[in-house]
Amino acid sequence: MSKSDSYIARARSVLPGGVNSPVRAFKAVGGKPLVVADARGAYLIDVDGREFIDYVMSWGATILGHADQRVTDALKAAVERGTSYGMTSPGEIEIAELVCELMPSIEMIRFVSSGTEATMSAARVARAATGRKLILKFEGCYHGHADSFLVAAGSGVATLSLPDSPGVPTEVAELTLTCPYNDIDSVHEIFEKRGDQIAAVIVEPLVGNSGFIRPLPDFLPTLRTLTKEKGGLLIFDEVMTGFRVSLGGFQQTAGIVPDLTTLGKVIGGGMPVAAYGGRKELMEMVAPQGSVYQAGTLSGNPLTMAVGLAVLTALKDGEILAKLAKRTASLTDGLASAARNLGVPLTVDCEGAMWGLHFTSEPVRNFQDAKAGDAKLFSAFHRCALDRGVLLAPSPFEAAFVSEAHTDGVITDTIDKLADALEEAANS
Repeated sequence: MSKSDSYIARARSVLPGGVNSPVRAFKAVGGKPLVVADARGAYLIDVDGREFIDYVMSWGATILGHADQRVTDALKAAVERGTSYGMTSPGEIEIAELVCELMPSIEMIRFVSSGTEATMSAARVARAATGRKLILKFEGCYHGHADSFLVAAGSGVATLSLPDSPGVPTEVAELTLTCPYNDIDSVHEIFEKRGDQIAAVIVEPLVGNSGFIRPLPDFLPTLRTLTKEKGGLLIFDEVMTGFRVSLGGFQQTAGIVPDLTTLGKVIGGGMPVAAYGGRKELMEMVAPQGSVYQAGTLSGNPLTMAVGLAVLTALKDGEILAKLAKRTASLTDGLASAARNLGVPLTVDCEGAMWGLHFTSEPVRNFQDAKAGDAKLFSAFHRCALDRGVLLAPSPFEAAFVSEAHTDGVITDTIDKLADALEEAANS
């Protein structure tokens, strides 16, 4: 028995499914979960000593690469000053000022410990600000595991949702409306029927949780126009895209100013952190300045703040992101070329240092389109890539990420390995 098999067996006896987050179980691709011993730069090393070029990158968080010296130096210095204070520290203020500088729609910000906390809190602020109950989200967009967001689309395009998980009361799910992503007609329909009851629209402006899906040109502007007309708020969930697709997030790229924004991943460089922020008058509603209550013992943790500040400072001049965008485009261009040469139907796209693929020749504009992709081919491709030392997310419905540690040489090596994996998977 390998060390990995031994660890997995032990894990399954004490952890549900042997993991602490479901996708890590590799069930979607039919493989064995990795048990990681070490990470350096663009690589993960498992407990059996196998090395993998990593495109999961802690689900987008480690944009500078694993164990980057700037990050580890900041963390070591912070640890020596104590691991947690439960009080305000200078680091919280410094990173808050930097986030507000880089993302102008955020005038005030509150740090929390997870993306779920951030989206849940943003929805609470929106309900308090508008006096309304309903939240509109989009099928396939993931906003954490709070009850309000664990819903699937109803039978029609503009219907109330049903719970998507046992334990979520129907009464809670009914406060969340759903539409297909990029379906402007269904958005207009639901606003005609329920617009004066909608507290907020929450959306991944660039989807990463149905695989990589780009918004149509009129989609985000329509959300902005309708929320303003009907008195609701627009929340951009940029937990994944914030400081990864551009310094100002995808809202900068799209030229849309949301009322509230949720952030995570890159702002902590791999440490557990998230945040929500937006217009000053909205954020002033949050306790203790206002009456919308939200709290957290480890919010603004000094270790996390030190790492986040190191990461954002490194990204601030934009040179790293520009370099990453070119490398990511090279990777996706190479993979698309390999698929064309092999006659394999593949849609692949990228933005900044974020990319994704779908095994279909048709445009992918929403979750239904993504589900129409060839899941069996993806699973075979994933296993073949893993055999060649390339780790992709173990699900066809996840984006992939490039870090500063993915050098031109690593990208070239990846293209060669994935082209071979694609050929083997297509012929299997």
